[in-house]
This record gives sequence, C-alpha cells and structure tokens, in this order.
Amino acid sequence: MITSYLDWAILAVLVFAYGLVAGRLKQTPLSGAVVFLLTGLILGPAGLGWLGINVTSENLRTIAELTLALILFTDAATANLPVLRDSRRLPIRLLALGLPLTILLGMGVAQLLLPALSPVEAAILSVVLAPTDAALGQPVVTNPAVPVAVREDLSAESGLNDGICVPLLLSLLAMAQKGSGAGDGVLLLGWLFLEQVGLGLVLGCGLAFLAARCRDLCLRRRWITSDWQPVLAIALPVCCFALAQQLGGSGFIACFCGGLTFGGLTPQERKQEELVAAEATADVLSLLTWVAFGSAVVALSFPQLSATTLLYGDS
Repeated sequence: MITSYLDWAILAVLVFAYGLVAGRLKQTPLSGAVVFLLTGLILGPAGLGWLGINVTSENLRTIAELTLALILFTDAATANLPVLRDSRRLPIRLLALGLPLTILLGMGVAQLLLPALSPVEAAILSVVLAPTDAALGQPVVTNPAVPVAVREDLSAESGLNDGICVPLLLSLLAMAQKGSGAGDGVLLLGWLFLEQVGLGLVLGCGLAFLAARCRDLCLRRRWITSDWQPVLAIALPVCCFALAQQLGGSGFIACFCGGLTFGGLTPQERKQEELVAAEATADVLSLLTWVAFGSAVVALSFPQLSATTLLYGDS
C-alpha cells in the first residue's frame, strides 16, 4: 500500500503530531477521522502530492476490517454491563425498529431521487449506508458529557448492526446477480443470518471465554509478564475475526461478542491495563486508514458527485 519510506515518515509524523494534541482535539467538534481524512486529501495526489499511497481495494479492506475488529472488541470489553443490562430496551429498539425503518426509508428515498436504480439496487444502497460506523462514533461513545446509558446503548447498537446488515446485503447481492425472487431472497437471508450471526456469536463468546480462563490460570501461576499481558487483547480479536470469517460467520459479531465476554470476565480494576495496547493499536490503524482513504479514494469520488447524490447523502 505504501510505496516509499517517505510515506512511512509522513505517516509517522502525523501520528506523533496527533498524539501530542489528541486530548485538546477531543474538546472540539473535530474528530481524528475528519482530521486525518482531510490531511490525506491535502497531502495526496489530488493536493500537494507528498503522499504516494497506492491503495488497492484488497489491502484497504484488510486494514479497515482489522481496525473495526479491534474497535468493536475494545468498545465491548470496556462496556459497563450493569448499565447496559438496565437500559437494554433502547439498543433492542434501535436494532429491531430503528435499523429496519432506516433501511426502508433509505430505499424509498433512493427510488425517488435515483429512479434509474431497480428496487433491489436501491435496497443494496440503503443497506450499505444504514449501519452506524463504530470508528466515526467513537468521539460520542467515549465522551463523558454524554450520559453513560446512552453511550453504552449506542456502542452496543453500532457493534451489532454490521453483523445484521451483512447477511441482508449478501442476500440482496445474490438476488441482483441471479434475478431470484423475493421468496428465494427471504430463504437465503434466513440462512445467512443464522450462519453469520449464530456462528459469530458462538465463536466470539467461546474463544473469549477460553482465552480469559487461560489468562487467569497463567496469571495465578505468574507465567505472564507485564509487558506481554496487554498483547493478549490484540491477538484475541484478530483470532475471533479471522476464524469467524474463515468459517462463514460474521467476524464483527464475533469480535463484539468476544469483547463483551472478555470484558465481563476481567476485573474492572484491570481493564484499563489490559486493553490499553489494543485501544492504542485500533486508534493508530483507524487514523492511518482515514489518511489512506483521503489520499487515494476521496479525490476519485469528486467526479461522481452531483446535486442528487449529495441530497441523498444528506437525507
């Protein structure tokens, strides 16, 4: 993805500079994602041309997936489970009512503004845009000014909506490709939902439970050194994600459920110590992803913009 040592140097300087002022920026409306997206656009080929990042769809997807996997895991692991249990009705309503209504509304608006799209194509566009992004939502769910119950509910919703939308997206893509009917689409959706969500849930919870028990056993025997203990929370979500994806489940569901399990089995006083490396790694990967996206992708989308697409995006 990176073509020269100069690119590495620039990215390292950007990360270091952001680290110096991250606390100050958190007090402003600017998020790290916006800052690095604009920085990538300015320094990339469409701007000053200092960055020569060559982003292919495959390596950008890999980095973005690993970033989201770490963010989902750490957000879930740091969740306040008693608060989440007390207010569980809100995330249930967000997922069971808010998400389907958002998809239907997006589909209807797409049919009005973009009449060239078929109903299935409009549905695909709506499903892609409906889920909230955990990375973009971090400034909200980590802001102490937001009530803790709201933060926990939004974190839970953003962690699960991707896993719900992926089976729907896959079934819609299959319908668009094969021209299958609605009945076949419903059957395919049911199977994909059980496979993606069910397998992700079982693998995430199972792997995290096993990992937490092994960690506790090795801690009691003093086999784990203090410098390696935080690494466990990096390796575990990568394993949950990769194994779930390989077996046909949702890696994102696996990471979120694994994070809830791992966090629930970790004493509150040890969470910060154990998750600090994973959170820092996720932050760095997230910022680098936004730089790459701004440098190599955003400029390419400018010719595709129109009043209609901007109106649909704002809606």
